[in-house]
Amino acid sequence: MPERARPKVYSIAAHRGFADALVAGLVPRYSQGELGLARLTLLLPSRRTVRTVTEAFVRHSGTGMLLPRMVVVGDLDLDETLGPLLDPLGAADIAPAADPTRRWLRLAHHLRVVEGDAAGKGAALLRRAWEIGRTMDRLMAEGIAPIDLLSDRVIGIVGEMAGHWTDNTRTFLMVQQHWIAELAGRGEIDAPERRNLLFDHAAARWRESPPLYPVVAAGVTGASPSLARLLRVVSEMEQGSVVLPDLDLSLDPQVWDELGTAGDPAQHDDPPFARADAVTHPQYHLKLLLNRMGIARSEVQHWHRSGLAAAPPERSRAISNLFLPPRASAAWVDLPAEHRRLSGVRLMESTHPGEEAQAIAILIREALETPERRVALVAPDRGLAARVVAHLERWGIEADDTAGRPLPQTAAGRLMLLLAEVVAEQAAPVPLVALLVHPLAGAGEGRARWLENARRLDLALRGPRPGVGLTPIEARAETAKLGEWWRGLAAMLAPLFTLAETEPLETLLGLLAEVAEKLCGDMIWSGPDGRALSAFVEELRVAAGAAGTLLDPRELHAVLRDAMDRVSVRPPWGGHPRVAIYGLLEARMSRADLVVCGGLVEGVWPASPAQDSLLPPAVLRALGVPGADFRIGLAAHDLAAALGAPEVVLSWAQRDEGGPVIPSRFVLRVRAMLGDQLERHVERGALRLARLIDDAASVPPHPRPQPMPSPEQRRVDLSVTGLDRLRGDPYQFYASAILGLRSIDGLDAEPSAAWKGEVAHLIMERWHRAGEPEAGLRAIAQEVLTEQNAHPLMRALWWPRLSAALQTFERSILAAKGRGREVLAVEAWGDMRHRDVRIHGRADRLDRREDGSLAVVDYKTGQPPTGRRVQEGFALQLGLVGLIAEAGGFEGIDGKASAFEYWSMAKAKDGTMGYEFEPVLEGRKKSGIPREDFLPETQRYLDDALDRWILGEEAFTARLNPELGSYADYDQLMRLDEWITSLGGSGAHGEPEPGRPNPSGETAA
Repeated sequence: MPERARPKVYSIAAHRGFADALVAGLVPRYSQGELGLARLTLLLPSRRTVRTVTEAFVRHSGTGMLLPRMVVVGDLDLDETLGPLLDPLGAADIAPAADPTRRWLRLAHHLRVVEGDAAGKGAALLRRAWEIGRTMDRLMAEGIAPIDLLSDRVIGIVGEMAGHWTDNTRTFLMVQQHWIAELAGRGEIDAPERRNLLFDHAAARWRESPPLYPVVAAGVTGASPSLARLLRVVSEMEQGSVVLPDLDLSLDPQVWDELGTAGDPAQHDDPPFARADAVTHPQYHLKLLLNRMGIARSEVQHWHRSGLAAAPPERSRAISNLFLPPRASAAWVDLPAEHRRLSGVRLMESTHPGEEAQAIAILIREALETPERRVALVAPDRGLAARVVAHLERWGIEADDTAGRPLPQTAAGRLMLLLAEVVAEQAAPVPLVALLVHPLAGAGEGRARWLENARRLDLALRGPRPGVGLTPIEARAETAKLGEWWRGLAAMLAPLFTLAETEPLETLLGLLAEVAEKLCGDMIWSGPDGRALSAFVEELRVAAGAAGTLLDPRELHAVLRDAMDRVSVRPPWGGHPRVAIYGLLEARMSRADLVVCGGLVEGVWPASPAQDSLLPPAVLRALGVPGADFRIGLAAHDLAAALGAPEVVLSWAQRDEGGPVIPSRFVLRVRAMLGDQLERHVERGALRLARLIDDAASVPPHPRPQPMPSPEQRRVDLSVTGLDRLRGDPYQFYASAILGLRSIDGLDAEPSAAWKGEVAHLIMERWHRAGEPEAGLRAIAQEVLTEQNAHPLMRALWWPRLSAALQTFERSILAAKGRGREVLAVEAWGDMRHRDVRIHGRADRLDRREDGSLAVVDYKTGQPPTGRRVQEGFALQLGLVGLIAEAGGFEGIDGKASAFEYWSMAKAKDGTMGYEFEPVLEGRKKSGIPREDFLPETQRYLDDALDRWILGEEAFTARLNPELGSYADYDQLMRLDEWITSLGGSGAHGEPEPGRPNPSGETAA
């Protein structure tokens, strides 16, 4: 057997800039001859790195050149496939790969077979199936066969674990066996297994017959065994070589050994990964790759070329010291200053993510002032990246987030999810209105009219939710004069509301796509997000048809949300040429003159390790699968690569939207290693500018509003409840009656006190109009609650109190009826002219008393106004209704009003629900208005209000009586918080202003 060639493996130090340094070395080495670089084949880890290396070639040439052939190895984290060089037609003896989406759906089916009803259903079942598929891929990528899970070692470990681990492992094995049997019947294999076979196929082919052209594997750090074998073959080829990023060749051999076994145990029976392995070290995965390649670190050579954006050479030494493992990091105490110097690295600590994003945007804007200077933001937090993109628009800088956005956060994806949510929530107002005002809905020439109708429907649907489905909404639409428009819209949505409890997922997706296209036209499928959505829907629809998946339509929204979250929509080229925004995967091999590393907090960078929920960590270690902490080491390597830039800013915030956060362990290491040098590395300028950029000049507190409308504007009608508001808080009357402003409930709002009042009034009205049947009030109440679609919880909580109060009312009314009292009118509208001002309102009930006089009754669901409040002129509704009645303002009713009663559904002093109260000063009462003075006093207060505000010239002062309880509908309009604390005691409740009559008719001094 011929002797194996010496492997040619190189490392580009972090400070050199991988892509630019790689190109700087490849061009002189391979550019000779007619075709030059075009004969070279580059093996690169992902499609993103192809773009990065292409840009590096362009920068290096300055003009143009024939580029080498670039072949993608395929990044499993990005769900990428192999390039054509590694997946040739000659590999036809390798079975085709199973469709991953179909596999996901079929795994859910097999899980249901194995566990029955315990497996769950809908979205929960599919989430578990996804976890099973991910674990299977993880094992296959490491070359672990299903039979290995049945080895004595694994069985022994599982037997010693807790019961849930045993159950999870058993379920996983059974589902996996079902799937393997199905694959065998279809003649397919899983994609990771096929990837391994293709790597082995290429390695065997190149070992036997090396290609005539040079092959260089650059930046490939995936450590799967099959890929490592291929890289070993490439390194041994006469015209082949492997170039690794940021392998630390200066690391002390003892420190290298301290990293652990890394897949190369000392004894054959030992597990590939020991418990003490430093898997979180940035060099660990490179040691694992070298061990699986069978190459010692001493065999790796330096790549002596540097890129255009190289940092000082001492930077690599400082990065090496920064990430020393625990025992070796004790050397920090005696570390010379030149070995921990991080010149060009700044640390920026913000108060919150908003300030962090603003400061990063300022750093980018400042960097662009220098011609040809490139700047990059590397951030795993897509929310932070989106904020920075938005802030850069302030200066007209269009920056693309190359990590993309999850499909649900795009316009097309959001519309599809809203449609599914409308189905799941049975046309609940919130998702329905969100769907109708979506930017893509009703697109075209009629968009403006569509939006106008949608907003009117929005107003009509405010308050508690109407009934389930589309039919109850039609009544609201008719009320808003939208009947024709709504019927056309309902016809579009109708197919989604005629579904059975279980439907084929293929059918559901087809219906959803059809309705979306009716709503939006072709706009739903246009643009990058529309094309991504189209591909997603078609792929899932075809897979669902092949898998025979059935689904409850109400689960469709959750299922689509989970699946769409795994799809990223990346922008096309066209952003600012010198600004790049990357995720961690996209940033690999890239370089810029200034690199900002954002979101450096625990749980983000590095991300929280996600433990496998199916197989115990001990089993994974025994099988040779890196643990969950392995990805922390990858995140550390990403940061080490970023630290190689000429200028670096490490940025983090003290808190996120949820509360305080912990700075990243990497930041804490930087601070600890810098020691007394820390202060000179703190970035303060960008933070100062971030705080100043939106800091407006100080504005004095807004004065207490005292609007003075013109006489014509003051001449408005006065309602029986409006007088109380006018006297208590004139500004609120001004806002509601003169400006015409109204507060509106939220969509799908909780039942408010006003809603309860309307329901109670409707119950009493129907009972009276039905002839006041004995024992019929509770039945009518149940009917009204059903009609109003009262929420079951609210209904259960309110019903005992409501029914008890209604029983009290029923007994009182029937008893009074027996004594000769007669109900004349319920919910009656009336008005009168007083001093040429229309006074109007609704009487809850008007009765004819035994002596022929009138009784005015007002229903209250809560406590009625006190006698003192009536006496002081802030609760005059009963008196005004009495004045209108005496003036003949209610049709068919005449007489003198002598009784003024509140009928409250609240709890009485004796504990019963429901009672009657008259704010009349008589007997032992200490407050109220004497019966004979009730209407004269009401008229006096009315005349006073007319003289001062409606017919007079007094300002409509905000909170004229600040101690008086008031609605808060207009507090923001009057900017209450800016001036309320400056008020003294004047104008307070019970203290009339100087020169104004008090309730007794005397004038205050």
